[in-house]
Amino acid sequence: MGMLKEFKEFAVRGNVVDMAVGIVIGAAFGKIVTSLVSDIIMPPIGWVTGGIDFSAMKWVIRPADDSNPAHKIPEVAIGYGSFINSIIAFVILAFAIFILVKIINRLYTKAAAATPPEVVLLTEIRDLLKSKP
Repeated sequence: MGMLKEFKEFAVRGNVVDMAVGIVIGAAFGKIVTSLVSDIIMPPIGWVTGGIDFSAMKWVIRPADDSNPAHKIPEVAIGYGSFINSIIAFVILAFAIFILVKIINRLYTKAAAATPPEVVLLTEIRDLLKSKP
């Protein structure tokens, strides 16, 4: 029973729950960014580049062979267009997270600036007293 109790304490600890919420929100945010890239950003880029659909771009190593219906050979190809889409999605996602962190840091800075100087001084004194043996 000790291990079960230990696991329960670990699973309901605040950091684990916060991390789980972050992962779920991150997955949803990733889907939004994927849709943004494939449905909004890539069509104009394809239009500017002459109608090129990046997701369909590939380097065919061996074409498919359907000549024998009993023994069909599938195409072997490297889909570098999907890779380009993934890189663009990553850059957009990284930039969006950067902006989000920047906004959160500003909010924390404003909250810290609103603390009266007397409270800050007392907090520093308390911390100094805690650190001395």
